[in-house]
Amino acid sequence: MSEVTSEAGPIGAGIEPAVFSASPKLVILALSIGGFAIGTTEFASMALLPFFADDLGVSEAKAADAISAYALGVVIGAPTLAVLGARVRRRLLLTWLMLAFALFNIMSAFAPNFGSFMAMRFLSGLPHGAYFGVAALVIAAVVPRNKRAAAVSKMFLGLTVATMLGVPLANIMAQTVGWRWSFSVVGLMALITSVSVFLIAPRVPADPDASPLRELGALKNRQVWLTLATGAVGFGGFFAVYTYLASTMTSTMDLPASYVPAILMLVGLGMTVFTMIFGWASDRNQTGAAIFSLCAGAVILLLYPAATGSLWSFVPCVFLLGIVGGISMPLQMRLMDVSKDAQQLASALHHAAFNLANALGPFLAARAIHAGYDFPVSGHVGAALSVAGLLIFGLAIVDWRRNIRCYQG
Repeated sequence: MSEVTSEAGPIGAGIEPAVFSASPKLVILALSIGGFAIGTTEFASMALLPFFADDLGVSEAKAADAISAYALGVVIGAPTLAVLGARVRRRLLLTWLMLAFALFNIMSAFAPNFGSFMAMRFLSGLPHGAYFGVAALVIAAVVPRNKRAAAVSKMFLGLTVATMLGVPLANIMAQTVGWRWSFSVVGLMALITSVSVFLIAPRVPADPDASPLRELGALKNRQVWLTLATGAVGFGGFFAVYTYLASTMTSTMDLPASYVPAILMLVGLGMTVFTMIFGWASDRNQTGAAIFSLCAGAVILLLYPAATGSLWSFVPCVFLLGIVGGISMPLQMRLMDVSKDAQQLASALHHAAFNLANALGPFLAARAIHAGYDFPVSGHVGAALSVAGLLIFGLAIVDWRRNIRCYQG
């Protein structure tokens, strides 16, 4: 079998194939359920905000702190749990991460006041990044070397499908039986994931040479930091637009609020389609896939303000926003390549970086809106972030090639 390479070296370098009896498809399915649960609770919190704000007796502006608390939990938990779990078998680590995620989401559903609810949202975010990071490594070990990105992209479908189905269903549930049931159902899905992973994931012994200190070695790797910065900045453009999508439709375009769920589902569909496409492309040309995502994404975001002039131009533009999300797959695989013996920490940090993007994009778009521009300006802000991400990625490529020349010389 020929080895697929990239600027960062062989795809999945350093990941030993796992020997196990379960079908790789079953492993991916089990891990995808966890992705669906995480994606639902992460994105649905925005749709549920008016409901839990009213029930817990706080303003919607104050209630938004619970969403920020979850994101903070992701940023803190991803590196911390990845390092602390360095010596733990990945199958057991994933099981415990999902059990913790289930517990804290169920406790969110029973929170008696806003203070305890916000604390549970922070704790719920802790396993998020570590779960996706470790799950990606497990999947990369159970498929052929030249199909790893495509296999990992299938696991991420759980996350993208959550934006398409999980979020609208959570909103419907909040309107009919109450918002607390949404978090309870997420907890139940997490429990199903933990049991499935425990039974199906490969029983591979932990690396005897693994240690927290070795994982921390990723923090001394310039390529890791440049790749993370590419995601944190380049993907921020998506969230700059996504955060104000509903406001753009109802305020700028004067569309009925009933259109919003359908458009949000369309965004999720685009994310799902392009996650698969970029997973396939990353197995063939990892660097080219990343560059195309950033370049094409910048163009789509730049055209977004003009596309809001008509529903006929708005719909395809919103669907194509999934191209911006396509950057996730090549960056995930690149981090596995460049991090050498510290793959667990680097892979988990990937998701912490994307949560920083979730904060950076809306923050910068808000500054432009507060300066007097209308909501569609978020597209121009997003395009600037994609271009900035492209420049950072270009710096990463130049730095990598220079290091290779120095090594060969």
